[in-house]
Amino acid sequence: MYDNLKSLGINNPDDVDRYSLRQEANNDILKIYFRKDKGEFFAKSVKFKYPRQRKTVAADSSGRGYREIHEISPNLRYVIDELDQICLRDQVEVDLKRKILDDLRHLESVVTNKIAEIESDLEKLTKNGH
Repeated sequence: MYDNLKSLGINNPDDVDRYSLRQEANNDILKIYFRKDKGEFFAKSVKFKYPRQRKTVAADSSGRGYREIHEISPNLRYVIDELDQICLRDQVEVDLKRKILDDLRHLESVVTNKIAEIESDLEKLTKNGH
């Protein structure tokens, strides 16, 4: 699993926190950030440079003219797919944690209101001499 990341020397893909991708001249620059260890101020990161792939395509539908375009390297595309799997999985976990916390807050509110209602009923009984 994560063979493309491992081929880049990233032996523990689960340590990946996030990544950024930018274009610089005819290169794509991929920067991968790792989770910070306790006591570290900055996250460790590694940077990779991928030359953009040059392609000649028809300039229009007539097929007479051609132009050159630059697109992302297929290897980089595979690496990004793996990074997205890791980063999106982490996002799903964060969303689940947020849902659980929201459910707990709601439950706490319901229980608090129910306790207040029961205490109020007890108070009424006490006042009526029962």
